[in-house]
Amino acid sequence: MVAAGEPMKNKPNHNQLNPNWVQLQQKLKLNSSKSSRTSKEEDTPKLILGKRKERPDDESNDPQVDPLVPVNDDSSLTDAVAIDCEMVGVGQGNKSALGRVTMVNKWGNVLYDEFVRPVERVVDFRTKISGIRSRDLKKAVDFWTAQKKVAELMKGRLLVGHALQNDLKALLLSHPKKDIRDTSEYQPFLKSGCRRALRHLAAEILGAKIQSGEHCPIQDARAAMLLYQRNRKEWERSLKDQFRLKKKQNKGKKKKKLRNEDTSNANHAITES
Repeated sequence: MVAAGEPMKNKPNHNQLNPNWVQLQQKLKLNSSKSSRTSKEEDTPKLILGKRKERPDDESNDPQVDPLVPVNDDSSLTDAVAIDCEMVGVGQGNKSALGRVTMVNKWGNVLYDEFVRPVERVVDFRTKISGIRSRDLKKAVDFWTAQKKVAELMKGRLLVGHALQNDLKALLLSHPKKDIRDTSEYQPFLKSGCRRALRHLAAEILGAKIQSGEHCPIQDARAAMLLYQRNRKEWERSLKDQFRLKKKQNKGKKKKKLRNEDTSNANHAITES
């Protein structure tokens, strides 16, 4: 009990914290906040401006599909076959002779592919274009064997190729004109009325690269066949139209010839009388 007139003393507050303890708690909270922010920044991926995020399925990394690769392994003899030949030089070197012949079916699968030993001595293998070397002809088939086999394969079938007159000439063979499908002569493939190289047609129409170095007759034959197959309906329709027109023209010529003969006979009869 406090006596009257004595100043009243403040009682110690047990709930009041020590100043040192308060400072310690503030430091702990501050450190905890910094640690939390750092952890979030580490978890968040850093973005670099101006750099596109790489994708595993990026189209630029996809391998380009070669359109000349057959879609199946069917090597049966089909209604249409394509041919391509590579030549070597004989005589003085400026005369061409068959050095390799390749035939594929409508699927592009190989029916026949052989190096051919010419009848005359080879003086120029033309390797940069033909791809043929002297070793290739050491065990090659003779010309007459190759000719016979090619004739058997193309008999009664559509023959597809590019500048076929050169191939047939080298083989000493002929083929019915109605059964020839030459990609160097097909009207829609011409440019300003001029023939185009097979490699240009393959690149523009098929998206295929051929003949960039030594020629491969398998690729060339496949390219010609694929050009035909992709345009087969229009090609065959145009041939039918040409046939009808030619038939109509021939019919008109026959009628005109008969009229001229009748007129001539009538004039002759008048003269005799």
